[in-house]
Amino acid sequence: MADPGARISAREAIALVCETFTEHELGEVPPSGDGPLDWEGYGAARDRAARRTGSAESVVYGDATCGGVPCVVLSFEFGFLGGSLGERTGDRLEAAYALARERRRPLVSLIATGGSRMQEGMIALGQLQRVARASVLLREAGAGHVAVVRDPTTGGGWATLGAGADVVLALPGAQVGFAGSRVRPAGADPAAYSAEGQLAAGQIDAVVEEHALRDTVAFWAGALAGGADTVPDAAPVPRALGADLRLPRSGWDAVQAARDPRRPRAAAYLDDYFTRREPLRGDRCGGDDPGMLCGVGLHQGRPVAYVAQAGTATRPAGYRTATRVVELAGRFGLPVLTLVDTPGAANDAEAERAGAGAAIAGLFGAIAAARTPVTSLLIGEGGSGGALALAAPGRTWATPDSYFSVIAPEWAAAILKRDPSRVAHTADQLRLRPQDLAELGVVRGIVGPAPH
Repeated sequence: MADPGARISAREAIALVCETFTEHELGEVPPSGDGPLDWEGYGAARDRAARRTGSAESVVYGDATCGGVPCVVLSFEFGFLGGSLGERTGDRLEAAYALARERRRPLVSLIATGGSRMQEGMIALGQLQRVARASVLLREAGAGHVAVVRDPTTGGGWATLGAGADVVLALPGAQVGFAGSRVRPAGADPAAYSAEGQLAAGQIDAVVEEHALRDTVAFWAGALAGGADTVPDAAPVPRALGADLRLPRSGWDAVQAARDPRRPRAAAYLDDYFTRREPLRGDRCGGDDPGMLCGVGLHQGRPVAYVAQAGTATRPAGYRTATRVVELAGRFGLPVLTLVDTPGAANDAEAERAGAGAAIAGLFGAIAAARTPVTSLLIGEGGSGGALALAAPGRTWATPDSYFSVIAPEWAAAILKRDPSRVAHTADQLRLRPQDLAELGVVRGIVGPAPH
């Protein structure tokens, strides 16, 4: 175990993210003697930890403000027996969750723990069930949970407080994983147990430098503070980008315009639309699709959730991440903006093994059941069901340099056993141009076409 002195304390972590903090005390009675297992030396170890850290337990909690937003903050003291979870730790965690729930305030967890406290055996492990129940109640109350995983965050602390939060941030280089360093298989890749490795595996949303942590936590506290008591107005439709946009004359012209590498992509639209945006990454099942950009941004000072395809074939992880964001937006009363741009869903063997069909079905269902308005803009290729899964029924618009089709014209010609020279004619037959889509009622309108 690394030297606890090399890590910031619970109160130093609080000072990193909060403007104000008022600590709460439970007045709980610590375990008597050597605890429920009569573990020799446990009582003395607790006493030493309390003297060294100034804390009666491995967690402190209380009222706080983050970016001016009233929050409840809990912070782990790794110097107290490795930030381990014992029965009295569970009391404090449960109290922090209850406080956030009763006041309908975001909970911010600053985590650094080695897991359950061995000296209390199954009594300690049972605290994870208490945390799980408190987490369910917090979610049902509509209060958000932002976790910041510090070094280290392992064991049950990661598997409940960390991985179970709505937004998971991590400090660079932090050890993050269910398995601690001393219980991993021999030769295990250490990168898999790092903040950066967990980001790549779709388990956390962002790795945040210490100097940016306060601002980032404040953003998320504000975004998750609303709740879904009222349905917000729909997000405004983004404007089309491009200096000289013209509606395509033919179906094949529409396809070529949408496939033009010089055409603005999702990142350009998001940068134009939002004054600030923070990412939500990963499907929490081991996957992250770089071609699906998700998160929450500020548009005219208002938080809006976004899901945007970046022009690549969308992987199952991308659809699952999008589903997570749409559902999160519904819980916190955020309108949703989706940008549709994909040649289609990934159709390789790996995608099938990763559950492409189920992932797409999940997103169709999430948008159909969305509790807040979803606004969609087709900004490029609309390739079959893999694109339609992001499109809001009745609230989809198109740019002049886009197309939507039941199938790519090349594949349609192949299925119909047509000569390749007939692909352009097939594109016309599919009526996939933006103006065709508007006439057919597939989209509500075309955004920003130049006069022609």
